[in-house]
Amino acid sequence: MSGSLQLGFSDYEQVYAKKKTRPQIFLEEMEATIPWDDFHALIRPVYHQPSAKGGRPPFPLEVMLRIHLLQQWFTLSDPLMEEMLIDTPCFRRFAGIDMVSERIPDETTILNFRHLLEEHGIGEQIFEAVKQTLKDQGALLQEGTILDATIIHAPSSTKNKKGERDPEMHSVAKGNQWYFGMRCHIGVDAASGLVHSVVSTAANVHELNTAAERLHGEEKVVYGDSGHLGIEKREAFQDSACQFRIGMRPGQRRALPNTREGRLEALNGDGKSPPAGEGGTSFSGDQVSVRLQEDALPRPQEERSEAQDAVRSGQPLQDQATNTSDGMSSQDQCA
Repeated sequence: MSGSLQLGFSDYEQVYAKKKTRPQIFLEEMEATIPWDDFHALIRPVYHQPSAKGGRPPFPLEVMLRIHLLQQWFTLSDPLMEEMLIDTPCFRRFAGIDMVSERIPDETTILNFRHLLEEHGIGEQIFEAVKQTLKDQGALLQEGTILDATIIHAPSSTKNKKGERDPEMHSVAKGNQWYFGMRCHIGVDAASGLVHSVVSTAANVHELNTAAERLHGEEKVVYGDSGHLGIEKREAFQDSACQFRIGMRPGQRRALPNTREGRLEALNGDGKSPPAGEGGTSFSGDQVSVRLQEDALPRPQEERSEAQDAVRSGQPLQDQATNTSDGMSSQDQCA
């Protein structure tokens, strides 16, 4: 798509650089992996058509879809996504935007497109299509699943037009701190680190209540943190033949002796750590965003930075340079 674009000076510098950045390599792989025609067919029936009365025409569907995927993969809020399209040449090229002659979608346009997909349930259909593509390519092995969950914060203030909090959100205590929002529950392929299931609930819904929905039924082993203790006693798993490797409670781990045997027991009690040779992906904090881009490219053993965890969709960042998984800013890598 980007071959016909008119390149600016920064684009030329990046295109002909001797070394490609990680985002460039990632986007090239996504260009070849994503079933674009299938995704377009899902969205086209509900996408805005040019009006016979004139007015500004809508952005091309392919451009908006690519921007939406960039936003998910790099965990960018709507305002920051607009800024990254202005600042980052590799993002513009992937989206198919010629900055010299074409306008860039603003944050409201990006928000409206995301809401359009949510309204018609297209995000879930895209997610299932990606899973099927990965399974067909042999990337999704489905022999083990890691279960995890995180709390996504929502505004708790009642200073709004309705004078009330979001009725779909709820408060929950974790440790000595209270949180208000929703809980995102995921199931991750243990071998590749690919997310294969996502369930969203109010924050007060326990992880065990969604465990059955996050398993595909072909697992030989299930990993989980201490929040999943007692999973084998649930009715849905009483006849299950798979092994459950669930982590011990933090208090139990701290009580272990500081000896070789104690450290080994603590290691074995970390339910989210697969055996040697297997990958693993889990949330690294209560404010982490849902990173469905893990469905697109397996990156086992990769760590998330604190700044990246703080990015949440629909909320602006104080700093324009967001950290990527290797600790470098997106602008530094792509510009």
